Amino acid sequence: MTLLNDPRTRHRRLGVAAVAAGLLAALLTAGPAAATPDPGDGPAAREKVSRSDAAEVKAAVASGEIPGQDEIFHSDNVQHLTNIPKDALPGINSDLAFQGKYAFAGNYDGFRVLDISNPKAPKTVSQVLCPGSQNDISVSGNLLFLSTDSSRSDNSCNSTTQPATEKSSWEGMKVFDITDKANPKYVAAVETACGSHTHSLVPERKNVYIYVSSYSPSATFPDCQPPHDGISVIKVPRNAPEKAAVVNFPVLFPGEGPDGGGNPGSPTNPGVSKTTGCHDITVLPSKDLAAGACMGDGILFSIKDPEHPKVIDQVQDNVNFAFWHSATFNQKADKVVFTDELGGGGAATCNAAIGPNRGADGIYDIVGKGDRRKLVFRSYYKIPRHQADTENCVAHNGSLIPVKGKDLMVQAWYQGGVSVWDFTDSARPKEIAYFERGPLSTDTLQVGGSWSAYYYNGYIYSNDIAKGFDVLKLTDRRTDPAQRVHLRELNVQTQPDYFD
Repeated sequence: MTLLNDPRTRHRRLGVAAVAAGLLAALLTAGPAAATPDPGDGPAAREKVSRSDAAEVKAAVASGEIPGQDEIFHSDNVQHLTNIPKDALPGINSDLAFQGKYAFAGNYDGFRVLDISNPKAPKTVSQVLCPGSQNDISVSGNLLFLSTDSSRSDNSCNSTTQPATEKSSWEGMKVFDITDKANPKYVAAVETACGSHTHSLVPERKNVYIYVSSYSPSATFPDCQPPHDGISVIKVPRNAPEKAAVVNFPVLFPGEGPDGGGNPGSPTNPGVSKTTGCHDITVLPSKDLAAGACMGDGILFSIKDPEHPKVIDQVQDNVNFAFWHSATFNQKADKVVFTDELGGGGAATCNAAIGPNRGADGIYDIVGKGDRRKLVFRSYYKIPRHQADTENCVAHNGSLIPVKGKDLMVQAWYQGGVSVWDFTDSARPKEIAYFERGPLSTDTLQVGGSWSAYYYNGYIYSNDIAKGFDVLKLTDRRTDPAQRVHLRELNVQTQPDYFD
């Protein structure tokens, strides 16, 4: 079903009632709630909602206030070209990377290579079984990189789960040769402290540097000891990837004592995640900059020396941000969008009870020059359509849409769908397009929806946790100029200079 681009045509009343009992009761308190980690590498949880909430969802579906179960809604300027369901890999779909005519789709059970030369009919080229959440994915030249952030029995693709309390357990980075897209070859593995939840590439001619983000240390984990207030830096020689190794562990939040120097979290800052590392980093090599979303902190740092990144500024939002999740620069590098993954991606936070400023994007201007630059808060952005209490929804992964003179972004919101929005005016962001499905269930909260939604060479590609790989076509005078920009490769956490 297609609707006019007006949030009033589908402004949901859901969420005024209490959120599913026992799931996120803390979200309804005066302060922000503690974030939970991203979904684990087990099956997605299903949380039973109250009878009254389930009845409200069903009534809203019947009245047309929200889409029916799995029904598709989108603005008039969006066309849904196709969906490619999951195939051999049944796990949670995760991040995306692109190279030439190929898309690389992460999955908690491995990764999938798709030929997108015809965006209306993508074809699976290969599927690699290699379990280990999240399998955050990126590519550079003939190399593919895969993050493992679940404790495994060894570094092979045949490993099994094993407690992190055992010294022999393994977590870290895996490297594949993708010269033959139909037959990727596993060539190297590097163990990193606390594993690799996400990673970001700083590519050079002869080497690829990898910034590895991980968190949640414990004194009981031999390979993940507190305070863990830094990131692992891996150097991968392109011509000898088997020699990949950790070359540094820069401490981004120096401080005395076992807790380090990041956000202390609760009880000092109730409901805010304690900083014990970073969740995700976005680098902008053309400007020698990086932005880190680090649990309780947002940071801006210089990567002039990629082996020794240097923090320039550090900010917190202890009122509305529970878990700093990811970051996106604008093209001029004078703004950063930080996302708050309130509820860890497994909760219903896009409702009236939570409001517009939590589980949202925070838009920051970069003010000043050189190492004196500062991050200055301007506003929040959240999708203007309330979601059902059976839909997990929160700000998640997105990318720029390259239009000169404008700051436009496409972004995934789990079961909130895909949102295209304009933050050219930092203080007044606005949505200009959207795509979403109705809830997976009207009785239980099931984890699903768009994990990542990225713009690549004229199309929007979304990796839906449950439904598979979606391709969207955006036709709008405000975004049409982006169709003239073509990239040979895109890892969203390594932002290109689109107009160089």
